[in-house]
Amino acid sequence: MSEPDRRRGLALLRRRVHVVLDGGSHDRVARVVHRGLIGLVLLSVVSVIFESVPEYSDRYEDIFNLIEYVAVAAFTLEYVLRVWCAPEHTLYARRSPMAARLAFIASGWALIDLAAFLPFYLSFYFSADLRVFLMLRLLRFFKFARYSPGIRTLLAVIEAERKALLAWLIILFGAVLFFSTAMHIAEHEAQPEKFGTIPDAMWWAIETVTTVGYGEVIPLTLAGKLIASFAMVTGFLLLGLPVGILATAFAEEIHRREFVVTWTMVASVPLFRGLDAAGIAEIMRYLRAQSIPRGAMIVRKGDPAHSMYFIAEGEVEVALPHENVTLGEGQFFGEIAVLRKTSRTADVRATAATKLLILDAYDLQTLTKRNPEIGDAIREVAQSRSGFAPVERHGDIIEAELEEPAASEETDEA
Repeated sequence: MSEPDRRRGLALLRRRVHVVLDGGSHDRVARVVHRGLIGLVLLSVVSVIFESVPEYSDRYEDIFNLIEYVAVAAFTLEYVLRVWCAPEHTLYARRSPMAARLAFIASGWALIDLAAFLPFYLSFYFSADLRVFLMLRLLRFFKFARYSPGIRTLLAVIEAERKALLAWLIILFGAVLFFSTAMHIAEHEAQPEKFGTIPDAMWWAIETVTTVGYGEVIPLTLAGKLIASFAMVTGFLLLGLPVGILATAFAEEIHRREFVVTWTMVASVPLFRGLDAAGIAEIMRYLRAQSIPRGAMIVRKGDPAHSMYFIAEGEVEVALPHENVTLGEGQFFGEIAVLRKTSRTADVRATAATKLLILDAYDLQTLTKRNPEIGDAIREVAQSRSGFAPVERHGDIIEAELEEPAASEETDEA
């Protein structure tokens, strides 16, 4: 095998590994791998928990060791493969392979992946309390965040609102400092062992402001009781702030990522304007919506084609071999690769904040069977873009092209 062919084969393999590890729900192998890793994380965490029980540890030691060895081997392999295929990640696409790998290694997700297996290897070189390594092994629980869209969304919200949350923490610390100082002044003579210093009084202030109130430290003087009353009311107000901040930001993030497909949005697409109310209502069942930020990669050249896209709002740029084509509101792309069941032949990137309506390949086939006129319109656009021969059977246009890919090479966008 020649050197160019070998490099090309490695590039294709690396991209395939990236799709499997970071692909969506359309890739069957990716679904199996993700579910397997989730199951392994859950199994290993449960194993660590029961291993701490002496009677189980002695009786099932071999099983616990086997689970640990399998988990460590799988997580190590996953980490190595993720580092290797980091240049295929959209975030690092503009960097050199080495720079992309270094950036990935320094990322938060990579550190979580590293924490999933590193304690196992450290236990061979460092003598420490077994309980310390048990705690470190439980860090692999946080790998669930990688495979849970909800947790990833929550982390993104916390990152976006970090300044507001930091301001809240500063206010909270200020309140604790103020009330502990006030209580020290009011109670230090009546209870010198509990409020004799400001640090002593801070424990009372923290448990009062956070509304925990253990009750082992209480004020005795009238001034102390008044200060405690203000501290409790202030605590209620302060604890409500982060809840409101995160709840509002979380709702906005969900709305931004998965906005609702509305009647007006579907009717604004020229391809669907001629349909009656029943037709639009039926199409709304198949379409799913997604918001794409400016600059994000929507389709990558070489990836498998599972969907076609309608632009409800915004603008995208299709990177063809000889030119870049801009598509705007009401236009669609991705149909050619779906019809021919081939890989994407161009990169598509959002040049502005864009809202897409996504139609999966199977739903496209079902939709065109029920609405042949939509199939005709998509076929005509695909013909004009790529120049492949039309399919004669009017009612089964999409189905025929899905089953028998054209022999000519696709030259248009994804």
